[in-house]
Amino acid sequence: MKNKLSLLLILIVLFVAFVAVRFFIFDKKNEYGKLKVISSPTASVFINNAIIGKTPFEDKYKVGEYLLKLIPETTATDTASWNGKINIYKNSLTYVNRELGSSDIASAGEIFTTTKMTKAPQKAGSGEIYVETEPQGAIVTLDNDEKGVAPLILDNVLRGDHELSVFMPGFFRRTQKVNVDSGYRVNAAFKLAIDQNSSFAKAMEDKQATDSAKTTKAKITIKDTPTGWLRVREEPSLNASESGKVNPGESFDLIDEQDGWYKIKIDGKEGWVSSQYSSKE
Repeated sequence: MKNKLSLLLILIVLFVAFVAVRFFIFDKKNEYGKLKVISSPTASVFINNAIIGKTPFEDKYKVGEYLLKLIPETTATDTASWNGKINIYKNSLTYVNRELGSSDIASAGEIFTTTKMTKAPQKAGSGEIYVETEPQGAIVTLDNDEKGVAPLILDNVLRGDHELSVFMPGFFRRTQKVNVDSGYRVNAAFKLAIDQNSSFAKAMEDKQATDSAKTTKAKITIKDTPTGWLRVREEPSLNASESGKVNPGESFDLIDEQDGWYKIKIDGKEGWVSSQYSSKE
Protein backbone atom coordinates (compact mmCIF):
# COMPACT_ATOMS: atom_id res chain seq x y z
CA MET A 1 0.00 0.00 0.00
CA LYS A 2 2.83 2.36 0.90
CA ASN A 3 4.56 1.68 -2.43
CA LYS A 4 1.35 2.44 -4.30
CA LEU A 5 1.00 5.78 -2.54
CA SER A 6 4.61 6.67 -3.35
CA LEU A 7 4.08 5.78 -7.03
CA LEU A 8 0.90 7.84 -7.11
CA LEU A 9 2.70 10.81 -5.56
CA ILE A 10 5.47 10.57 -8.16
CA LEU A 11 2.92 10.47 -10.97
CA ILE A 12 1.16 13.55 -9.58
CA VAL A 13 4.47 15.45 -9.36
CA LEU A 14 5.36 14.48 -12.95
CA PHE A 15 1.92 15.57 -14.15
CA VAL A 16 2.22 18.96 -12.41
CA ALA A 17 5.70 19.42 -13.90
CA PHE A 18 4.35 18.57 -17.36
CA VAL A 19 1.53 21.09 -17.01
CA ALA A 20 3.98 23.78 -15.86
CA VAL A 21 6.28 23.17 -18.81
CA ARG A 22 3.33 23.03 -21.20
CA PHE A 23 1.77 26.31 -20.13
CA PHE A 24 4.72 28.40 -19.00
CA ILE A 25 7.32 27.40 -21.58
CA PHE A 26 5.74 25.86 -24.65
CA ASP A 27 2.73 28.17 -24.68
CA LYS A 28 4.97 31.22 -24.33
CA LYS A 29 6.46 30.40 -27.73
CA ASN A 30 2.99 30.74 -29.19
CA GLU A 31 2.32 34.21 -27.76
CA TYR A 32 1.65 36.78 -30.47
CA GLY A 33 1.29 40.49 -30.89
CA LYS A 34 0.43 42.65 -33.87
CA LEU A 35 2.80 44.73 -36.03
CA LYS A 36 1.54 47.63 -38.15
CA VAL A 37 3.92 49.60 -40.38
CA ILE A 38 3.11 52.61 -42.54
CA SER A 39 5.49 54.89 -44.42
CA SER A 40 5.69 57.75 -46.84
CA PRO A 41 6.68 57.02 -49.59
CA THR A 42 5.79 53.33 -49.98
CA ALA A 43 8.64 51.08 -48.87
CA SER A 44 9.57 47.40 -48.86
CA VAL A 45 9.40 45.92 -45.36
CA PHE A 46 12.14 43.62 -44.05
CA ILE A 47 12.10 41.68 -40.77
CA ASN A 48 15.49 40.31 -39.72
CA ASN A 49 16.71 40.99 -43.28
CA ALA A 50 13.91 38.94 -44.90
CA ILE A 51 11.42 40.82 -47.07
CA ILE A 52 7.83 40.40 -45.85
CA GLY A 53 5.88 42.90 -47.95
CA LYS A 54 5.31 46.57 -48.60
CA THR A 55 3.81 49.40 -46.60
CA PRO A 56 1.12 49.70 -45.40
CA PHE A 57 1.82 46.38 -43.69
CA GLU A 58 -0.02 44.61 -40.85
CA ASP A 59 0.38 41.08 -39.48
CA LYS A 60 0.77 38.99 -36.32
CA TYR A 61 4.22 38.18 -34.97
CA LYS A 62 5.56 36.12 -32.11
CA VAL A 63 6.56 38.02 -29.00
CA GLY A 64 10.20 39.15 -29.17
CA GLU A 65 12.68 41.64 -30.57
CA TYR A 66 13.11 42.13 -34.32
CA LEU A 67 15.20 44.21 -36.72
CA LEU A 68 12.86 46.20 -38.94
CA LYS A 69 14.11 47.76 -42.17
CA LEU A 70 12.27 49.99 -44.65
CA ILE A 71 13.68 50.51 -48.15
CA PRO A 72 11.80 53.02 -50.37
CA GLU A 73 10.43 51.96 -53.74
CA THR A 74 12.80 52.35 -56.69
CA THR A 75 10.85 55.38 -57.88
CA ALA A 76 12.04 57.24 -54.77
CA THR A 77 15.80 56.96 -55.31
CA ASP A 78 16.45 60.24 -53.50
CA THR A 79 14.83 58.94 -50.30
CA ALA A 80 16.78 57.48 -47.39
CA SER A 81 16.05 54.00 -46.03
CA TRP A 82 15.49 53.30 -42.32
CA ASN A 83 16.19 50.45 -39.93
CA GLY A 84 15.76 49.97 -36.20
CA LYS A 85 14.92 47.45 -33.49
CA ILE A 86 11.30 46.89 -32.48
CA ASN A 87 9.61 44.79 -29.80
CA ILE A 88 6.43 42.75 -30.16
CA TYR A 89 4.43 42.28 -26.95
CA LYS A 90 1.70 39.75 -26.14
CA ASN A 91 -1.75 40.78 -27.38
CA SER A 92 -0.44 44.29 -28.10
CA LEU A 93 0.05 46.47 -31.15
CA THR A 94 3.47 47.74 -32.21
CA TYR A 95 2.82 50.72 -34.47
CA VAL A 96 5.60 52.09 -36.71
CA ASN A 97 5.19 55.21 -38.82
CA ARG A 98 8.07 56.66 -40.86
CA GLU A 99 8.25 59.68 -43.15
CA LEU A 100 11.39 58.99 -45.17
CA GLY A 101 13.26 62.10 -46.29
CA SER A 102 16.37 62.64 -48.39
CA SER A 103 18.60 61.87 -45.38
CA ASP A 104 18.34 60.67 -41.79
CA ILE A 105 18.09 64.20 -40.35
CA ALA A 106 15.33 65.00 -42.84
CA SER A 107 13.33 61.87 -41.88
CA ALA A 108 10.75 61.61 -39.11
CA GLY A 109 8.43 59.11 -37.49
CA GLU A 110 7.33 57.35 -34.35
CA ILE A 111 7.13 53.90 -32.77
CA PHE A 112 4.32 53.11 -30.31
CA THR A 113 4.02 50.05 -28.08
CA THR A 114 1.86 49.25 -25.05
CA THR A 115 3.07 47.32 -22.00
CA LYS A 116 1.67 46.45 -18.57
CA MET A 117 2.66 48.94 -15.86
CA THR A 118 5.17 47.61 -13.32
CA LYS A 119 3.14 49.16 -10.48
CA ALA A 120 -0.58 49.67 -10.02
CA PRO A 121 -1.68 53.18 -11.07
CA GLN A 122 -2.06 55.70 -8.26
CA LYS A 123 -5.33 56.95 -9.69
CA ALA A 124 -8.10 54.50 -10.61
CA GLY A 125 -8.86 54.29 -14.31
CA SER A 126 -5.50 55.73 -15.39
CA GLY A 127 -2.33 54.67 -17.16
CA GLU A 128 0.92 56.33 -18.15
CA ILE A 129 2.85 57.48 -21.21
CA TYR A 130 6.61 57.28 -21.64
CA VAL A 131 7.98 59.70 -24.24
CA GLU A 132 11.47 59.71 -25.73
CA THR A 133 12.65 61.76 -28.69
CA GLU A 134 15.52 61.88 -31.16
CA PRO A 135 17.15 64.27 -30.60
CA GLN A 136 16.56 64.35 -26.85
CA GLY A 137 15.15 67.42 -25.14
CA ALA A 138 11.98 68.00 -27.14
CA ILE A 139 9.06 69.71 -25.39
CA VAL A 140 6.21 67.26 -24.66
CA THR A 141 2.58 68.40 -24.83
CA LEU A 142 -0.46 66.31 -23.89
CA ASP A 143 -3.89 67.59 -24.90
CA ASN A 144 -2.42 71.09 -25.48
CA ASP A 145 -0.91 71.12 -21.98
CA GLU A 146 2.90 71.40 -21.85
CA LYS A 147 4.26 68.64 -19.59
CA GLY A 148 8.05 68.86 -19.71
CA VAL A 149 11.08 67.78 -21.71
CA ALA A 150 11.76 64.30 -23.14
CA PRO A 151 12.64 61.71 -22.01
CA LEU A 152 9.59 61.97 -19.76
CA ILE A 153 7.03 59.77 -18.00
CA LEU A 154 3.48 61.11 -17.82
CA ASP A 155 1.63 59.35 -15.00
CA ASN A 156 -2.02 59.36 -13.92
CA VAL A 157 -3.17 59.80 -17.53
CA LEU A 158 -6.90 59.11 -17.65
CA ARG A 159 -8.07 56.19 -19.71
CA GLY A 160 -9.11 57.13 -23.25
CA ASP A 161 -7.88 58.98 -26.33
CA HIS A 162 -5.34 61.79 -26.02
CA GLU A 163 -3.33 64.04 -28.34
CA LEU A 164 0.43 63.72 -27.81
CA SER A 165 2.79 66.27 -29.36
CA VAL A 166 6.56 66.89 -29.30
CA PHE A 167 8.46 69.95 -30.52
CA MET A 168 12.01 71.27 -30.58
CA PRO A 169 13.21 74.55 -32.11
CA GLY A 170 14.75 73.90 -35.51
CA PHE A 171 12.69 70.72 -36.05
CA PHE A 172 9.18 69.97 -37.30
CA ARG A 173 6.52 69.20 -34.68
CA ARG A 174 5.18 65.64 -34.44
CA THR A 175 1.63 64.97 -33.22
CA GLN A 176 -0.16 61.64 -32.74
CA LYS A 177 -3.38 60.35 -31.19
CA VAL A 178 -2.78 57.80 -28.41
CA ASN A 179 -5.15 55.56 -26.52
CA VAL A 180 -4.38 54.90 -22.84
CA ASP A 181 -5.76 51.86 -20.99
CA SER A 182 -6.00 51.61 -17.22
CA GLY A 183 -2.90 49.95 -15.78
CA TYR A 184 -0.94 50.12 -19.04
CA ARG A 185 1.94 52.24 -20.32
CA VAL A 186 2.13 53.67 -23.83
CA ASN A 187 5.75 53.84 -24.98
CA ALA A 188 6.18 56.58 -27.58
CA ALA A 189 9.49 57.04 -29.41
CA PHE A 190 9.55 60.06 -31.73
CA LYS A 191 12.12 60.89 -34.41
CA LEU A 192 12.09 64.57 -35.38
CA ALA A 193 13.01 65.90 -38.82
CA ILE A 194 15.11 69.02 -39.09
CA ASP A 195 13.52 72.14 -40.57
CA GLN A 196 15.94 73.02 -43.37
CA ASN A 197 14.77 76.65 -43.38
CA SER A 198 15.38 77.22 -39.69
CA SER A 199 18.29 79.18 -38.27
CA PHE A 200 19.27 76.01 -36.38
CA ALA A 201 19.67 74.07 -39.63
CA LYS A 202 21.75 76.85 -41.16
CA ALA A 203 23.95 76.91 -38.06
CA MET A 204 24.45 73.16 -38.37
CA GLU A 205 25.41 73.53 -42.03
CA ASP A 206 27.95 76.22 -41.13
CA LYS A 207 29.38 74.02 -38.39
CA GLN A 208 29.65 71.04 -40.72
CA ALA A 209 31.41 73.20 -43.30
CA THR A 210 33.82 74.46 -40.64
CA ASP A 211 34.48 70.94 -39.34
CA SER A 212 35.02 69.70 -42.89
CA ALA A 213 37.53 72.47 -43.51
CA LYS A 214 39.36 71.54 -40.32
CA THR A 215 39.56 67.87 -41.26
CA THR A 216 40.87 68.67 -44.75
CA LYS A 217 44.59 68.79 -44.15
CA ALA A 218 46.80 71.19 -46.06
CA LYS A 219 49.56 69.67 -48.17
CA ILE A 220 53.23 70.64 -48.30
CA THR A 221 54.99 70.16 -51.63
CA ILE A 222 58.78 70.26 -51.84
CA LYS A 223 60.21 72.71 -54.41
CA ASP A 224 63.39 72.40 -56.47
CA THR A 225 66.56 73.00 -54.44
CA PRO A 226 70.19 73.69 -55.42
CA THR A 227 71.22 70.33 -53.92
CA GLY A 228 68.36 68.30 -55.42
CA TRP A 229 67.03 67.45 -51.95
CA LEU A 230 65.89 69.24 -48.78
CA ARG A 231 66.88 68.56 -45.20
CA VAL A 232 64.23 67.74 -42.59
CA ARG A 233 65.17 69.23 -39.21
CA GLU A 234 64.17 67.99 -35.74
CA GLU A 235 63.30 71.56 -34.73
CA PRO A 236 62.27 74.67 -36.76
CA SER A 237 65.82 75.99 -36.89
CA LEU A 238 68.81 75.83 -39.25
CA ASN A 239 70.90 74.80 -36.25
CA ALA A 240 68.68 71.82 -35.43
CA SER A 241 69.83 68.27 -36.16
CA GLU A 242 68.88 66.62 -39.44
CA SER A 243 66.28 63.88 -39.16
CA GLY A 244 65.89 63.04 -42.85
CA LYS A 245 65.79 64.25 -46.44
CA VAL A 246 62.95 64.82 -48.91
CA ASN A 247 62.99 65.26 -52.67
CA PRO A 248 61.49 67.96 -54.93
CA GLY A 249 57.91 67.16 -55.98
CA GLU A 250 57.13 65.05 -52.92
CA SER A 251 54.01 66.00 -50.90
CA PHE A 252 53.24 65.62 -47.20
CA ASP A 253 50.37 66.48 -44.83
CA LEU A 254 50.92 69.70 -42.92
CA ILE A 255 51.00 68.99 -39.18
CA ASP A 256 52.01 72.39 -37.86
CA GLU A 257 53.75 75.56 -38.96
CA GLN A 258 55.92 78.27 -37.49
CA ASP A 259 57.44 81.36 -39.02
CA GLY A 260 59.46 80.11 -42.00
CA TRP A 261 58.94 76.39 -41.25
CA TYR A 262 56.43 73.57 -41.94
CA LYS A 263 56.08 70.46 -39.82
CA ILE A 264 55.60 67.18 -41.72
CA LYS A 265 55.85 63.45 -41.06
CA ILE A 266 58.34 61.28 -42.96
CA ASP A 267 59.10 57.59 -42.35
CA GLY A 268 57.01 57.68 -39.19
CA LYS A 269 58.95 60.62 -37.74
CA GLU A 270 57.91 64.26 -37.50
CA GLY A 271 60.25 67.02 -38.64
CA TRP A 272 60.48 70.54 -40.02
CA VAL A 273 61.22 71.77 -43.54
CA SER A 274 62.01 75.30 -44.64
CA SER A 275 59.11 77.21 -46.22
CA GLN A 276 61.67 78.75 -48.63
CA TYR A 277 61.86 75.44 -50.46
CA SER A 278 58.31 74.20 -49.94
CA SER A 279 54.78 75.39 -50.70
CA LYS A 280 51.49 74.94 -48.88
CA GLU A 281 48.38 73.91 -50.82
